[in-house]
Amino acid sequence: MGQAEYDLLWGEATRAGRGRPAALSRERIVAEAVAIADAEGLQKVSMKHLAERLGSGVMSLYRHVPGKDELVVLMYDSLMTGPLPFAEADNWRDVLRHWGLGVRDLFTAHPWALGVATGERAMGPGEAGWVDAVIGRLTAVGMPAELGLIAVLTVDCFALGAVRPEIGGAGGDTEFFQFLADPAMRARFPNLAALAEPGTAAEGSMEDYFDFGLERVLDGLESFMEAQG
Repeated sequence: MGQAEYDLLWGEATRAGRGRPAALSRERIVAEAVAIADAEGLQKVSMKHLAERLGSGVMSLYRHVPGKDELVVLMYDSLMTGPLPFAEADNWRDVLRHWGLGVRDLFTAHPWALGVATGERAMGPGEAGWVDAVIGRLTAVGMPAELGLIAVLTVDCFALGAVRPEIGGAGGDTEFFQFLADPAMRARFPNLAALAEPGTAAEGSMEDYFDFGLERVLDGLESFMEAQG
């Protein structure tokens, strides 16, 4: 993440020229880019494609966004503008459960964003607002802010990894282990094949696996807090 991307995230948006109608804005460009990425994939986002969708000249876009790399940074942060998308809770475990499920929902709704989240980047104001808000909710129910940040990042790391198979198997849970339909592959990977038999735990959905793992992360945090007294 270079200084230019950081400045773009935290600086003021480019203003329209004096006397000219604000036909374009950074917010409109970013929103249209997100719509393209959601529908067609991030690889389909280009300044040319955006200009066509917006009915604008390509060079007009560069007045607001220097290029695609910088645009992607803004796209990702725009997913987290506004308040947290889940209800408040009266205990830390539910706050963190809602946070983990909220992270999952974000990436299942916008699969392209996972690669951005796990790449080299700075935290933008949208993401910072979400993290600040969830830490505020944790402190409100009695968790120290220092532990709250660690807990949020721990759940975040789990969610980023656990949602990857669900997103990677674009056709759903079945496609993730579709290679086991081949008898030769079942012989090659006998332990996986055994787990794929009817009646085993592997019949659960990716969402079930996510929920199970999230609860175990929360169990670990609870044990840690109890040990600390």
